[in-house]
Amino acid sequence: MNFKEHIRVIHDFPQPGIRFKDITTLLNDGDAYKACIDEMKELVQHWKIDKIAGPEARGFVIGAPLAYALGVGFIPIRKSGKLPGETISVGYDLEYGKDQLAVHKDAIKPGENILIADDLLATGGTIETCIKLIRQLGGHVTGASFLIELTYLNGRDKLAGIDDVVSLVKY
Repeated sequence: MNFKEHIRVIHDFPQPGIRFKDITTLLNDGDAYKACIDEMKELVQHWKIDKIAGPEARGFVIGAPLAYALGVGFIPIRKSGKLPGETISVGYDLEYGKDQLAVHKDAIKPGENILIADDLLATGGTIETCIKLIRQLGGHVTGASFLIELTYLNGRDKLAGIDDVVSLVKY
């Protein structure tokens, strides 16, 4: 399936010069959404995966159904202060400031193989932060899976030590 046909590009959002890749049009089409998750499953099912981690919010709509399709657990990675249990957090820089991501301390057992799944790999900052969180809990990041990769932003450069990275659509 040509997933680009199901992704709307919105010019000058959230600021002038940005061409935002809007996946809500793909998510709204049941056949396209199912095909997206099915194809991601095909790409990663031979990897050793114990759990899938997805950063909020769009990582949830990719990671959770992929975890379900593979029959593994899902780990939500959220903005700091949003998870109810005991957490660890890591700060990261944004274009317009700083933020923190957090994960429950008991979400990962040492040695578990974790796949990171998200809608978009852009500059790699969010995924780099997810990798740090997973490694702090003793997890092994076995790979990363994305619906979209903006190759011109070189986000893969921040995925240190992650050999298996797949993307369904590249811009």
